[in-house]
Amino acid sequence: MPPLPKRLESFPASGFELSEERFLAGIEAAMAQNLRPPPKLTLSQWADQFRKLSPEASAEPGQWHTSRAEYQREILDAISDPEINTVVVMSSAQVGKTELLLNAIGYFAAQDPSPMLVLQPTLEIAEAFSKDRLAPMLRDTPAMQGLVTDPRSRDANNTLLHKVIPGGHITMAGANSPASLASRPVRVVMCDEVDRYPPSAGTEGDPVMLAKARTKTFWNRRMVMTSTPTIKGISRIEQAYAESDRRRYFVPCPHCDEFQTLVWANVKWPQNQPKEARYACSGCGVLWEHGERIAALRKGEWRAEVEFTGVAGFHINEIYSPWAALGDLAAAFVDVKASRSVERMRAWVNTCLGETWEDDGERIEGDTLMDRRENWAGDPPGVLVRTLGVDLQDDRLELELVGWGEGEESWSLRYDVIYGDPSAKSLWDELDRYIDDHKPAATAIDTGGHHTQAAYAFCRTRLRKRVFAIKGMAGPGRPVWPKKASRNNSGRVNLFMVGVDAAKESVYGRLRLTTPGPGYCHFPRERDAAYFSGLASETVVTRYSKGFPIREWRKRSGTRNEPLDCRVYAYAALCSFGTIRWNRLKKPEHQELDVPVAAEPLPPEMVPPARRASILPPRRGFVTNWR
Repeated sequence: MPPLPKRLESFPASGFELSEERFLAGIEAAMAQNLRPPPKLTLSQWADQFRKLSPEASAEPGQWHTSRAEYQREILDAISDPEINTVVVMSSAQVGKTELLLNAIGYFAAQDPSPMLVLQPTLEIAEAFSKDRLAPMLRDTPAMQGLVTDPRSRDANNTLLHKVIPGGHITMAGANSPASLASRPVRVVMCDEVDRYPPSAGTEGDPVMLAKARTKTFWNRRMVMTSTPTIKGISRIEQAYAESDRRRYFVPCPHCDEFQTLVWANVKWPQNQPKEARYACSGCGVLWEHGERIAALRKGEWRAEVEFTGVAGFHINEIYSPWAALGDLAAAFVDVKASRSVERMRAWVNTCLGETWEDDGERIEGDTLMDRRENWAGDPPGVLVRTLGVDLQDDRLELELVGWGEGEESWSLRYDVIYGDPSAKSLWDELDRYIDDHKPAATAIDTGGHHTQAAYAFCRTRLRKRVFAIKGMAGPGRPVWPKKASRNNSGRVNLFMVGVDAAKESVYGRLRLTTPGPGYCHFPRERDAAYFSGLASETVVTRYSKGFPIREWRKRSGTRNEPLDCRVYAYAALCSFGTIRWNRLKKPEHQELDVPVAAEPLPPEMVPPARRASILPPRRGFVTNWR
């Protein structure tokens, strides 16, 4: 063995002599320490020991404690269990679902290095997840520090959607992007909010199957699927949960010790006092105080309904959440029920109970609606806002002027047809006079068909009057009114892509209401049978594309659907205001306004000139800008 370097032979200043044997022993000890594998931990043990919650991403920053929500322990440990290849979590909101995924990312990065894919519904959501949730965890969790290069170093190994770690990588992708699903093989796939995924990633097929296919080369592959459910029969997470061992969380009653699952039917409150809600034991009937419910959660256990075959499924609702007060849940339920809004009730069932929504049947008969006609003269007293929906046909325009009141109760004020050639200026001049005469607060004009450019030309110069060029877009998950307009069209006009599926579901839900009040639709005596036949002209069917169920609206044979389209466009025009403060519209000082008072600021391009000055920030010149 070669002699030690001179500088290691002795330390004259202290008189300490370092022997060759002691030096080699120190080297061996250091190597043994560095090469020693990390302790074998379950995912919950790793999280309890290493995970730190960030202040900007958590209401309870600091050390992670699985015991805070004990039901999370078995879910976390299932993700790290080598005997389990797939974990399915069908849940409500506010149960820590995102934190489960972040813990899994941390575990497979620091404890069990692996190539990972985190799949979100869209690329935009994936980017937000990376910036708002993953980046703070990488910064604040000591076990994660140093695994990824500093984002300020402009290193290609640390981009917004791809982060290289020793032994693997963390890649974020969007289910709407085929390119992001067609590259690297991965061992661990985490699919978040799968019910918000499109049916197909471009033309490539089901994004969940595409992501799963990237794990084929790994014998120890792992897949995690989480989501709040949507509609029964087409919910991805419901189908995945049904194919699992279907575990539910049972908790003991603090009074009789009977184990039970927590269901909404057992949430009770005194009449007109939802804030006083308590949980009633399904066995002895005793009402639990908040502290008793939290204590019961810590003693709970997961129980499977069927035999385990490699897929562990978990269902949990917001009643189990330690961060949710039953009084708040009950108050939200009472509010939603009072609104009589089908879409709000469906959202509550999905996000609070973590259950799929089952439609009562979308088919409506025109004769039934016709029997509800009423007599009135002029605008009924409840009308606070008027909107206009315009359907463009080859030889005419069909229009419905709808009045809206508190709770979006509606009145069909007028239904008219303007005949003429849409390529001729005279037809559009007549529409212009119609708008000036009836003064709708907002107008939505369909630009589809053979006269798109003529519709663009009309709308282009009337945006300040809230005359919107729209195009209907079918498909699940699209909001009725988009967050912003698109200018990617031949006319370079502000084009608003309206989610017609959501709009039709809302309209049909309201048509099924049989008593006046929020959401109810009123019709005048002069509406004829053809109008009601057209209003009830479509129904929902489920078809299958590449084995995946797709819900779509279809027109009944032999019927015209222009009245339904006009009502959908008039409703979309109302939605352009966002959340409306109806109580302020009823005040006299607001009666002269042509537009309702919205609860949220409107985008500048959607604000009429009369209101623009009060909404936009003041202009800043040199004197105020120099600072």
